[in-house]
Amino acid sequence: MTFTLFLDLLAAGLITGGIYAIVAIGLNLQYGLMRVMNIAHGEFLMLGAYLTYVLHTTLGLNPLATLPIAMAALFLVGLLVHRLVLRRLVHSSPNIDVFEARGLVASFGLMFVVQNLALMVWGADLRGYTYLAEPLQLGGVIMPHNRLLVFAVVVVLSAGLIAVLRFTLIGKAIRAMMQAPLGAQLVGIDTARLHPWCFGAGLALAGVAGALLSMVYEISPGMGEPYTITALIVITLGGYGSIVGSLAAGLLLGLVETFGMHFTSPSLKMVLSYAVFIGVLMFKPKGLFAK
Repeated sequence: MTFTLFLDLLAAGLITGGIYAIVAIGLNLQYGLMRVMNIAHGEFLMLGAYLTYVLHTTLGLNPLATLPIAMAALFLVGLLVHRLVLRRLVHSSPNIDVFEARGLVASFGLMFVVQNLALMVWGADLRGYTYLAEPLQLGGVIMPHNRLLVFAVVVVLSAGLIAVLRFTLIGKAIRAMMQAPLGAQLVGIDTARLHPWCFGAGLALAGVAGALLSMVYEISPGMGEPYTITALIVITLGGYGSIVGSLAAGLLLGLVETFGMHFTSPSLKMVLSYAVFIGVLMFKPKGLFAK
């Protein structure tokens, strides 16, 4: 392997891993805080992708300018889903284990509802647009501008979220709820008030990830499901409730897949992911970065 090829694979792996990380952070925020394993998470990513596609192709908006729109729209969708579905499950469930099981089943149903609504509106055909696809050469590595932009946005968003969680009062409240929900309630943190906002924030991150993906890949109503599976692998690697762990694990998985596919076969992409997933479950079930 030449040094230039190594740099090329490294850059591709980090860009792919960055997308994985931002999707997984949103799901980890929901599960680590609320114990909601949202299997429909990828479908909201798909909605973010279609929202950017529609705004760009019909109104001519710059895809980069649609990012705050996608974030705000999916945040509001998250508040609505929490109000109509999850809040009712919280009130009707006798304990957290029952709520977790019911939430899992409800999210399965939500996945099929959102996916089929997208099929009704946009059909099953692949859709896409061209945005900053011109190649850029950096130190012998040739990358399209749009992929570098995606990675830059992922880094900024991840760093911003980590800063909020570490240095703000609401961030400290969220981390307290992740570590000890009962203890957080005992010291006066209003968990019932924070839950819908955090669920909405998780979907907002999924919406941004979908908008970023639409700049690079073609989109379809079924695009979200593989990203949900990948996000589950990433949060298992990084540790449930660990935002920094999700970021590190997403980048790591992106590198494993990229280098692994180069030395084996592109068809083994999911095999490599599941091999890492099973290995971590067997030897470090709490995650590579769990404290």
